[in-house]
Amino acid sequence: MLIGNVYEALLSRDSDNKVQPGLAKSWDISKDGKTYTFHLNQNMTFSNGDKLDADDVAWSINQLKEKQYYNANQVASLDKAEAVDANTVKLTLSTPDSNLLWYLTGRPGLVFDENAKYNAKTEAVGSGPYTVESFDSASKMVLKANAKYWGTAHKPATQNVVIRFLTDDNAAVNALKSGDVDVLSPVNATLAKSLDASTYTVSAADGSDKFVLAFNCTNAKLKDKRVRQAIRYAINHKEIIASRGNVDYALGGPIPSVDPGYEDLTGLYPYNVDKAKELMKEAGYTTDKPLRLTLTYANTYGTELGDQLKSQLAKIGIDLKIDYVEFSTWLQNVHANGDYELSLVDHAESHDFYKWTTPDYYYHYDNKQAQKLYAKALEATDEADSAKYLKQAAKAVSEDAPADWLFGYRVTVAVNKHVQGFPSKLSQTVLPLWRISKNK
Repeated sequence: MLIGNVYEALLSRDSDNKVQPGLAKSWDISKDGKTYTFHLNQNMTFSNGDKLDADDVAWSINQLKEKQYYNANQVASLDKAEAVDANTVKLTLSTPDSNLLWYLTGRPGLVFDENAKYNAKTEAVGSGPYTVESFDSASKMVLKANAKYWGTAHKPATQNVVIRFLTDDNAAVNALKSGDVDVLSPVNATLAKSLDASTYTVSAADGSDKFVLAFNCTNAKLKDKRVRQAIRYAINHKEIIASRGNVDYALGGPIPSVDPGYEDLTGLYPYNVDKAKELMKEAGYTTDKPLRLTLTYANTYGTELGDQLKSQLAKIGIDLKIDYVEFSTWLQNVHANGDYELSLVDHAESHDFYKWTTPDYYYHYDNKQAQKLYAKALEATDEADSAKYLKQAAKAVSEDAPADWLFGYRVTVAVNKHVQGFPSKLSQTVLPLWRISKNK
């Protein structure tokens, strides 16, 4: 919410998840992919009037690395940031990283005022088109147009924006209908059907969320690839998606449609109960002699997905026990300790394929072929070459069946038609409030 509106990054990204200029108006990359030179806009300032130049950029990035702030791991290959002159910044990498530009549109690329004195928990001093007028984590945040904003391209169309935090789906829809709010993002897809089409525009678009049913590949039962493949063949994705309102999309692999390297891999493991039964029989299991497995997932997702998986897998000889836990328990036992057999969670991050090439991540997945292909993707300085290697790596992972990607979550958004400029895509991660206006 604050990125691009209150704070700005070295680069920005659009609603197609593509990298665009930000505080830097242009950049050059060396042939070996290890040196990035950024050319900054001139006459930039923070909301308190302080000048923003290359020293602020270099300091902010180096602080991220030194203090290991959030998402510092994304720029692990970055050695240092240097201010060449007031309007030029040079980043030096130890190894090439084709993801770097995209990462610099997020937390690693945010630029802060080294000399500003403020309470970061309740206040903000950024360079963006808005400032924070007030913030209450339980109810709302109020943004006000930055009177000292340096730029013209992102000049706010609306002077004041109120972001309300509504946790109850029904209350949120009622707030929209009553006019208390103008936009709901996201809105419950089923409840959205009650909205008058003449008053509201309801749309859903692909995002980066992936509902991942992970198989612990170090588990004795799940080391057997036949069992993992059988599970994938046995899952009826159409049925699961239909039960959620037919909004989400079938995925089939670890890269979502909005990311580089995406390919429709749903054809690798189409729904085929007979094939699944054959594989289970080869592995030594039948409906009379079932394999017992436990699925652990957070109760915040409800019970329907677990019930569906239990029912679908029972048909091929898997007795699935569901262990619903608090999300904090899932984070500790599964994500931190890797103690599970099957796990289900929404991985919302974009550009996160690296997790499938990191054996000590909670997936416990070690695929040398995928690791080599991903390394080539990172080394590539040409976007098309990088995407080509990513596709190959993603296919290698999906074929090996270390997980099933149940679906890609589509965010449904409802917008009152008197509002213009609200993005139809990726509004959960890219929300240019400066574009939004409202007819009186």
